[in-house]
Amino acid sequence: MKQYFQLALTALSMIAVILISAALTLRIALHGHELSVPNFSGMTVPEASDAALRSGLDLTIENKFYSTTVPAGRMLSQAPAAGSRVRRGWQVRVTESLGPQQVTIPDVAGEPLRQASMDIRRMSLDLGTMAHIDAPGAPDVVLAQTPPPNAGVDQPRVSLLLSSTANSASSAFVLPSFVGLSYAAANHAAAALGLRVWYIADTPPAAPVTPKPPQAVATGPGGIKLDANGQAIAISATPAAPAAPAAPVGPVTGQKPESGYRVNRGDAVRLIFGHTVSQSTNQAGN
Repeated sequence: MKQYFQLALTALSMIAVILISAALTLRIALHGHELSVPNFSGMTVPEASDAALRSGLDLTIENKFYSTTVPAGRMLSQAPAAGSRVRRGWQVRVTESLGPQQVTIPDVAGEPLRQASMDIRRMSLDLGTMAHIDAPGAPDVVLAQTPPPNAGVDQPRVSLLLSSTANSASSAFVLPSFVGLSYAAANHAAAALGLRVWYIADTPPAAPVTPKPPQAVATGPGGIKLDANGQAIAISATPAAPAAPAAPVGPVTGQKPESGYRVNRGDAVRLIFGHTVSQSTNQAGN
């Protein structure tokens, strides 16, 4: 009985050794020749072929696609991915880039804007910047285009130069700064831009000085008033002339609207000066 158990145990041990050996042999057979797939992205076709040959892999170009980021003739993608473990001789499928897609620009010169826009979008292009310039004839007609007709481009965007009549041209412009200019210079600059000028002072004007007649101290014959020297005081029959309007002096210290605002011809601009002095004051001071 004891001998029977020894034979059975020996048989089981041998079977276990055989199974373990078979498993090891199978693992070595399956994974002993595995290797890591290199990264073919960005390589040219010859470079990718040499790398695959050195690694013992079979390289196959499966597809070709347009790409705006990968130059033409270089690898765009691959399967299996880089770093994957495969057996020697495994087939690696790659996609070659054809580069950016070249688009032919249509000729839209002389067409109205609506028709030109339809022709551009019909070619799967985008309408870019549109500028206007005064030109005889109907408005919104294409005078020039960028890129030129029949040019091959990578970025499908077409900019147009359109005609514009004098009546349709906008009179709006950006208001410049008048700060620091004198009244004459600011008024001349505003008139050149077609603006009306109003001016105010940020300090009150000096009060006009009116010469006072000499005070009578005595009365002569016939009721004539005499001054301290005994001379007759002349009384004018005409009323005193009104004071001349105040003339601004000094540089412009502010303006409304401020510079940078969008205005049109004929708008009013308020200029603020440091102070104003009346002409009558100057005459009185002299």
